[in-house]
Amino acid sequence: MAEGAVEAPAESGGGGDPGAIEPERGVASIKLQYLTTKEHFHEFLEAKGQETPSQETEAGDPAGNDLAEPEAKRIRLEDGQMEDGQTEEAVEPREQPQAQKRARGQNKCRPHVKPTHYDKNRLCPSLVQESAAKCFYGDRCRFLHDVGRYLETKPADLGPHCVLFETFGRCPYGVTCRFAGAHLGPEGQNLVKEGLVQAPPVRNGLDKVLQQQLRKRKIHFKRAEQALRQLSKGQLPGPTPEATVPEVMEAEGAPGQDNCDAQQAPQGPGTVAPPSGPLRTCGPLTDEDVVRLQPCEKKRLDISGKLYLAPLTTCGNLPFRRVCKRFGADVTCGEMAVCTNLLQGQTSEWALLKRHPCEDVFGVQLEGAFPDTMTKCAELLNRTIEVDFVDINVGCPIDLVYKKGGGCALMNRSAKFQQIVRGMNQVLDMPLTVKLRTGVHERVNLAHRLLPELRDWGAALVTLHGRSREQRYTKLADWRYIEQCVTAASPMPLFGNGDILSYEDANRAMQTGVAGIMIARGALLKPWLFTEIKEQRHWDISSSERLDILRDFAHYGLEHWGSDTQGVEKTRRFLLEWLSFLCRYVPVGLLERLPQRINERPPYYLGRDYLETLMASQKAADWIRISEMLLGPVPPNFVFLPKHKANAYK
Repeated sequence: MAEGAVEAPAESGGGGDPGAIEPERGVASIKLQYLTTKEHFHEFLEAKGQETPSQETEAGDPAGNDLAEPEAKRIRLEDGQMEDGQTEEAVEPREQPQAQKRARGQNKCRPHVKPTHYDKNRLCPSLVQESAAKCFYGDRCRFLHDVGRYLETKPADLGPHCVLFETFGRCPYGVTCRFAGAHLGPEGQNLVKEGLVQAPPVRNGLDKVLQQQLRKRKIHFKRAEQALRQLSKGQLPGPTPEATVPEVMEAEGAPGQDNCDAQQAPQGPGTVAPPSGPLRTCGPLTDEDVVRLQPCEKKRLDISGKLYLAPLTTCGNLPFRRVCKRFGADVTCGEMAVCTNLLQGQTSEWALLKRHPCEDVFGVQLEGAFPDTMTKCAELLNRTIEVDFVDINVGCPIDLVYKKGGGCALMNRSAKFQQIVRGMNQVLDMPLTVKLRTGVHERVNLAHRLLPELRDWGAALVTLHGRSREQRYTKLADWRYIEQCVTAASPMPLFGNGDILSYEDANRAMQTGVAGIMIARGALLKPWLFTEIKEQRHWDISSSERLDILRDFAHYGLEHWGSDTQGVEKTRRFLLEWLSFLCRYVPVGLLERLPQRINERPPYYLGRDYLETLMASQKAADWIRISEMLLGPVPPNFVFLPKHKANAYK
């Protein structure tokens, strides 16, 4: 809310501070009049903030620990200086030993509180969905059936306007909505706006019948198994011969698995084929079950020169992608989904595949370590969701994935990697793409050897992140190596990825000869980066405009996750995760030198108004304060610690 942007006094906001320090190496260059010290920065926020410092500490960490800065803010610089200008020797006596430890990776021990924790007295879904004649769970129901009792314990509304009611004409959460006053009648009935009622237009949802069949393992994957048999014999997967089709169907005991057969042949007992599409119409008669599409007949993926938003775990959710689409992202991709979880019908994993209508070019990314699960998952998605391409994750560096043979580990498992790519390409009717890193170990590049093979295996496009797994984000992306890989991949298009935070960075990247660029962290720091690249300018965006972007994200989140307590708190959690990246952005008007580099950490500075200063804070309690401007007060005993430790500045 723009009215929360109270102007900072000239003597504090723009006049500089006598204790301010000069920018150091690895630090963003900010005009001297805005620089300040850590102590003065937090004193200014506490003096102007509406909450007391004690409340902030409780909200950020109930144990009373200081979450003021991530560990990365205290990492030693190469010249031996700390961020407050003191030497390491001067700091050593008053700091605990763990403060000297490098912060890297994830906060694996952070407190994890599910949104259901804040909504213990839940109303039965049968009452919420206005089907009180019959409870879904019968005598085993653990939810409340007394609306009056529920209302006694329900927290107060968070605002006078319900996004779902104003957008779709009806709020499906009824009395449980945290903005229920906007659409409840005098007798508690759920009001409806005539002429505006429409269903949320999100696609690629998980059908309940399909979920049950996946959980019971009653779906057979004939095309995937045929391709896997050929690969195991050392043969290249090809079209299924017509003479062998009845034999394969009989052997599997699952007639009617292809799109055409699923509508004509009778189903075997206890077997179900994946749906042929979101709309279960008969459609035209095809010979797809007999003659597979040739590579030249597949859908083409022509995205050269377009801006590609990277699949970002946790933060690359559907509401965030909608924000980026508004600012000019051309291609979007869902968060990394684990193929085994999809095959088991896990609701949370299938939610990563959802697609909004504004995403005109959209793909999903799969992670897996073995050809059988990846190929079967590809066949399943080919029949059940609407996407323009499927991407294989060969770049995930985290131990949980790598030690199981997935992600970056596939670069060292070329035999399995080949079977995965060939098998998936055989069962997919849409293009198959791959995202990988330069290699596993630093100074041991593998991508230039894999790219020609990927081209021969059937990949339509490859995206190369210019870092190795071992390197993570501790050094800049190697765009010289990406330029060498462009030649190795030709004529297959190669997208480049790494360290793009301005239109100058994007222009330099395109000069390497890549077909396009993928933007990841740059979009998290400033989602309007897509606009800057397309308009070739620096956007000195105001704090009120940035808050409007966050408000749009909150509205999109309520549409996507719901407006009840669980939906509000899930939206808040993802908003806070995003704010842990947004705080690293330095406004253009404050920079001494343009543009800001992605590996330069921002020093302490006072913005041009209070809201701009608040958005620069790396204190979790200040992020919570921003979330309360948009989603109301946090629940009692609210806890938040960001998922990632920022270690990308050194």
